[in-house]
Amino acid sequence: MTHPAIVDWTGLSKPTVTQVLGQLIDRGLFRIAGRTRGLPGPTAQLYDVNPHAAWVLCLDIGREWLRAALTDLNGRVTGERAVRTSTGGAGSLIGQLRRTALLLTEEAGISLTQVTQAVVGTPGVIRPGEDHFSLAPQLPGWESSEVIGDVRAALVAPVRFENDVNLAALGELSEGCAQGRRDFVLLWIGTGVGMGVILDGELRRGAAGLAGEIGYLRLDRIADGGRADSPPTWGAGAYERHVSAPAIVAVATRLGLAHVDSAEAVFALARSGSTRAAEVVAVEARRLASAVAAVAAVLDPELVVIGGGVGTGGGDLLVPQIADVLRGISPFTPQLAVSRLGSQGVLAGARALGMQLALDRLLGDTGRQTAAATGRAAPGAEAGSPARERRASPSVQPDRVQPTGSGGRARSDAP
Repeated sequence: MTHPAIVDWTGLSKPTVTQVLGQLIDRGLFRIAGRTRGLPGPTAQLYDVNPHAAWVLCLDIGREWLRAALTDLNGRVTGERAVRTSTGGAGSLIGQLRRTALLLTEEAGISLTQVTQAVVGTPGVIRPGEDHFSLAPQLPGWESSEVIGDVRAALVAPVRFENDVNLAALGELSEGCAQGRRDFVLLWIGTGVGMGVILDGELRRGAAGLAGEIGYLRLDRIADGGRADSPPTWGAGAYERHVSAPAIVAVATRLGLAHVDSAEAVFALARSGSTRAAEVVAVEARRLASAVAAVAAVLDPELVVIGGGVGTGGGDLLVPQIADVLRGISPFTPQLAVSRLGSQGVLAGARALGMQLALDRLLGDTGRQTAAATGRAAPGAEAGSPARERRASPSVQPDRVQPTGSGGRARSDAP
């Protein structure tokens, strides 16, 4: 990009652009990339973002799969990994995180100390004022008070923890089917259930970081006035037990599909013409429609994205039936769509959030104020890059553990 082009793009004066360019070059964020060629008139100096000025490490911890990616300042993914999640407890998993991070950084020719920002997507939530995860029973030992500090020590770089379904919602906003939408929810159905909430273009967590934990909704007879027979146990919520992947298998077994052991198998049978499998899909669609109706009445989203292993694996079967049921039980009919990101949604959101955090670290208040004043994204946030949708990310306090929110138990980790 030339000096005149930057003036036109930002609307800033020529002296201001000259000053800012000098500062960015001094900081190593921009570099001189040569001169224009083959154009009429005198040649002009070209400036370019230095892609190695910042690195973002993205980690997605699922019950079955650990996924990781390393991204440079241009948003280019320089390396990726997907390995089975360690089942040896929190210490073993943290060691796996470090080994994976080391592999990615070594491939890129850098060290962990050169990573500008790490973003860790994980099941569970960190409640305000607490120093440990809650509602993450699927990762043994993950709720220990030592985990957060041990992860920070293992990764070396500044770490931001975020709920995995929240990140998946940011991924849909920045790279998925919710691009350009300001009010939508991501309904994530897998081995559990959760929801990411975007309102007015912002990720919403709620007062205690628990917004979107719809797995704990009581959409059953107890809500009509009955009482539970025993005190509740919160490892898995009532609605989660009603619609998650294991629930689909349980319905299939009850309807006579005795040898089906996964939701994916049920969907395959339904597509092949099995009437019993089609009945299972219909039950699941009715149950999901009840949650969509409740959410729509409260939040009025323009779009409901169906994601997770169940959502993406059976969305083509479920979405039309959910829409049909919804028209009969609610005056609210948001648009329904199946996630296009699939298992990559959490990493996509981690890239978007991590790029913002990295730019804020590098540019500080000056960079944010300049971007706000011009209405432009910060350097490195070209059209289509994860950093462009800055408004989608929550307020930034990079050195603190952030409260996390929705969807803590919704993960299904098909590769």
